[in-house]
Amino acid sequence: MKFKGKRGCRIFLGIFLLLSVVSDSSAATAEGDAERAREILTRIDDLWRSTSSTATLEMVVRTEHYTRTMIMESWTKGREKSLVRIVSPLKEKGTVSLKNDDTLYTYLPKTDRVIRLTTGMMMGSWMGSHFTNDDLVKESRLAEDYDPKITFSGVRDGREIIEFALQPKPEAPVVWGKIVIVVRAGDLLPVVSRYYDEEMNLARTLDFRDIREMGGRLLPAVLRMVPADKPGEFTEMTYQAIDFGPELPDSLFSLMQLRRM
Repeated sequence: MKFKGKRGCRIFLGIFLLLSVVSDSSAATAEGDAERAREILTRIDDLWRSTSSTATLEMVVRTEHYTRTMIMESWTKGREKSLVRIVSPLKEKGTVSLKNDDTLYTYLPKTDRVIRLTTGMMMGSWMGSHFTNDDLVKESRLAEDYDPKITFSGVRDGREIIEFALQPKPEAPVVWGKIVIVVRAGDLLPVVSRYYDEEMNLARTLDFRDIREMGGRLLPAVLRMVPADKPGEFTEMTYQAIDFGPELPDSLFSLMQLRRM
């Protein structure tokens, strides 16, 4: 088809402008979806945090060879400070994990030793569970380390959900090749997170259960981590109580405090 004269130029210009509008609209929609996904990620990152928080948790670890239960207390202040202390059983009582800014430590009361965790140790198992050291202290943040993209929004299995995939940023110090997160559309609470390795094989699944009001917030009280290569095993973390906004001194998150606790 050939365009002739001024009329042809006007037609060509109209098509060009139409395509430009469609392109700009698509780009704006994609950016809007990405921004919405980032807002959801920030909400998930801070769901169990506030300016400060205290909590009591029970952790059940089930493996092929044993089942064990631990009771823990935790304190957080902002995004930079967190402290977790094991209360029982007696064998692990007094073990403390501390995050202060970008530095992480573990205190072992039996040997009265403080171990500084390196970056390479962050993906190691915490206390023999299926959670990692990074999961415990949340050194990495989804909203900062990944680029999100909404992949589904609508009804699935009878409920309204939003699903999005997270691709790690090139400079982010993370090990997952991809994370897929599903949230409830109504209140944006997480339903499940699936973690994939660098070869895009499913490595583990984190289910969020028992949604109820705690500390004045609606949140999942139970988090169950299941490794893909050992589907019969799991670690289940249950929040027994949580309080948001207590006054916590910075001195609580110090090496000196580890031994005092």
